[in-house]
Amino acid sequence: MKRILVPTDFSENAEHALKVAAQIARDTNGEIFLVHMLELPSQMADAVSGGAAVPEIMLFLNKAHEKLEEVLTRDYLEGIKVSEAVKLESAFEGIIKSSKKNNIDLVVMGSHGTSGFQELLIGSTTEKIVRSSEAPVLVIKHDTNNFKTDRFVFASDFSKEVKKPFEKIIAFANIFGSHLDLVMINTPNSFKTTLVAQKIMKEFVADFPITNYSLHIYNDANIETGVLNFANSVNADLIGMCTHGRTSLYHFFNGSVSEGLVNHASKPVVTFKI
Repeated sequence: MKRILVPTDFSENAEHALKVAAQIARDTNGEIFLVHMLELPSQMADAVSGGAAVPEIMLFLNKAHEKLEEVLTRDYLEGIKVSEAVKLESAFEGIIKSSKKNNIDLVVMGSHGTSGFQELLIGSTTEKIVRSSEAPVLVIKHDTNNFKTDRFVFASDFSKEVKKPFEKIIAFANIFGSHLDLVMINTPNSFKTTLVAQKIMKEFVADFPITNYSLHIYNDANIETGVLNFANSVNADLIGMCTHGRTSLYHFFNGSVSEGLVNHASKPVVTFKI
């Protein structure tokens, strides 16, 4: 995780994400790409595309650069290489383009609490980025001065299509020295016997050079509450999942990770695209 992208709108939530990104960058000797997307009103956007120098645009640009310079003075960024930029683009398009252009390894974003996570499932910028980003996306919900991933819960059905992103999950866990709690959630609608579930999971992990992990089968009424309850039961620091580009969140266990999971999760969530 050497190249970390942090989008900012200068809110407290963006500040929470930047703090975590700084901790990750310090631990990995990485660098941060801090970007602010300046979304202009349609008439101003038309002026820009037409080559007109609108005074209001210059005012907004200068103000954004001033705010970025102020952010760069934060104590927690001391000693970390930070590149900043203001882009005249929509948040979604600008973040995806910046990620590709800078060969980003990890996107770290803030969340607006419960409503923010709920928006993640109904077409918000965060949801679009989670769906489209080739790089893993780490969503931070609360302020923290000590981000850690000692216990990293990854819930899945451990099917073949998960194998490619699972390589990134292992790399992520190895960087932070995380113990991977691999869990399959058993529900009444997608029940597997213990023997069948164990066989699937053991055959899955056999293809990877992984040692610091444990396998779990957890029974619950549905996937979302199962993941949350299991994560709480092991005092997890982080919850991981996979996403499909063609759908909002990765569908597994004949169901989907619905808004119940991320809407009620108090823990950071990291997503990896299949």
